[in-house]
Amino acid sequence: MNIQIFGRTKGHDTKHAERFFKERRIPFQSIDLDRYGMRDKEWNSVLQSGYTWKDVVDEKSKAYKNLHFEYLPDSMKEATLREHPELMKAPIVRNGNKATVGVREDIWKKWEEESRG
Repeated sequence: MNIQIFGRTKGHDTKHAERFFKERRIPFQSIDLDRYGMRDKEWNSVLQSGYTWKDVVDEKSKAYKNLHFEYLPDSMKEATLREHPELMKAPIVRNGNKATVGVREDIWKKWEEESRG
């Protein structure tokens, strides 16, 4: 398994994801989502996992209100989301080309089982 956790340093759900993998002794890389965002390849793995930009937007974030995200034309929303990762839900957990948004222990357990063979 090649786990990357894109999250927030003080985020409860991010800590939950980190704890999940720590308890199972599965190595992971933590990436500060707000500071570093996501590269194209990382973003594409989220989209290839069945999510859309709409699934990734955190409507409860301060940035959502401050940027008046809901009033932007749809044609601008994905680009704005990519430019302002503070709009994204966290954690986003990647395992190679697979990804999850939010706490998804059910999927993470499947990844663990698949890695054991």
